[in-house]
Amino acid sequence: MKYKKLVLGELESNCYLVWDEESKEGVIIDPGDEGDFIVEEVRALGIIPIFILATHGHFDHVLGALDVKLSFGIDFACSSKDKFLLDRQEQTVKHFLKKDLRIPNIKEIDRDLDSQDFFYLGEEKVEIIKTPGHTPGGVSFYSKEAGLLFTGDTIFAHSRGRTDLSYSSTKKIYESIKKLMELPGETIILPGHGEETSVGTERDMYKF
Repeated sequence: MKYKKLVLGELESNCYLVWDEESKEGVIIDPGDEGDFIVEEVRALGIIPIFILATHGHFDHVLGALDVKLSFGIDFACSSKDKFLLDRQEQTVKHFLKKDLRIPNIKEIDRDLDSQDFFYLGEEKVEIIKTPGHTPGGVSFYSKEAGLLFTGDTIFAHSRGRTDLSYSSTKKIYESIKKLMELPGETIILPGHGEETSVGTERDMYKF
């Protein structure tokens, strides 16, 4: 399995293009902005996208989703528990970026990740781990074979996602992090913002 990180938008969110090297089947994780640019990168790499994945429903992780969906005719997958965040993107963009969202964006979920535990890229299995806390529907994606873990805003290098929002839960995010820290220490963590880290490195921060 191969991946490429794209840092997108004013909040510098990490979007990941992930694909099976043999079959070229791939997914787009967290298309946070600049949908046209994402499409160009996918085509340049020769990836055959099978769907779009959102680790959670915050606008800075999905603003490019509609462009990608329409360009490739593929499904958008997200937890239905975060549908309310998709519904209020205009308000949250105005609040956090101090500007209006003047373009239509993704509102409908084609695949509910709450009802799915894994998917395949070629012959490689990728687990869908439920990691609520930052948002009610947060999920992470884990490839045991590749040793890669895409965590969204659950855990970053030397920090965790914020839980001061009305729908967030500090208790649940720590439960989610504890679950992730049970993975092999050499597993590479690819977060929603910032640089990569590893399970072993982050495990030392937590006393579970």
